[in-house]
Amino acid sequence: MATERHHFELAKGINGLDKIVLRESRGRSAEVYLYGSHVTSWKNENGEELLHLSSKAIFKPPKPIRGGIPLCFPQFSNFGTLESHGFARNRIWEVEANPPPLPLNSCSSAFVDLILRPTEEDLKIWPHNFEFRLRVALGTEGELTLTSRIRNTNSDGKPFTFTFAYHTYFSVSDINEVRVEGLETLDYLDNLKNRERFTEQGDAITFESEVDKIYLSTPTKIAILDHEKKRTFVIRKDGLADAVVWNPWDKKSKTISDLGDEDYKYMLCVEAAAIERPITLKPGEEWKGRLELSAVPSSYSSGQLDPKKVLE
Repeated sequence: MATERHHFELAKGINGLDKIVLRESRGRSAEVYLYGSHVTSWKNENGEELLHLSSKAIFKPPKPIRGGIPLCFPQFSNFGTLESHGFARNRIWEVEANPPPLPLNSCSSAFVDLILRPTEEDLKIWPHNFEFRLRVALGTEGELTLTSRIRNTNSDGKPFTFTFAYHTYFSVSDINEVRVEGLETLDYLDNLKNRERFTEQGDAITFESEVDKIYLSTPTKIAILDHEKKRTFVIRKDGLADAVVWNPWDKKSKTISDLGDEDYKYMLCVEAAAIERPITLKPGEEWKGRLELSAVPSSYSSGQLDPKKVLE
């Protein structure tokens, strides 16, 4: 078993930060920085990067890394009193050699288990003891799976409540040529309109201006169809009822110091999240939230991408 458990390598990343590299036999790969337990790269068998990393990403703690898959915990955005998106994404995590067992949902030959526990400083700003375990796994078909397990280890009997998101930045050929399927007719909170609640129309979501919406009670499967690349990303999620869709567009991009002015054209965030109904754990209780990403060739039907084959 021991040989199977450690199919990853530890390497030095940008600015000397430690990172984990996962490799799969056909040349697919993923990279995870211990800083933030942050997935910064996910490549297919052709070496194409499937995640978007900002052209101005800063790999210098305490600044979080812009792009890839930041972890938002214990707070999404400003839904609370902590810094935006919480502190898990700018702490140094540890590799966990012998985590509690977690069944593998697919044949993952390459995976790593990481753990975060609060420091004394963390307990001053969020007075709760927890263990946050993350497994990052690269499957034999190139799928990338992130499984979070968050446990309340308070000894004072107190429960705690948190919101959460996998803030995934997908790499797209041209934001104008992208559609999102699976969120039609759902209610959403519009962050550009003071989180007012609206209902999405019956059509696939397309992009022509800034978007920042939290879709509620979403299905377990969502698809991003990239017309130009003839590629579809399939997002499968468990334990995460909401889905955030975000693209800052041109004006907002210029106000974000660690995002290139043109980056918005080549990225789309679709984030599996638990926001509207925060998670509450009593001492000893554990929550699990799982995200599986896959990239599949899109099929064409009368000039249109055919999402039904993907979403069935």
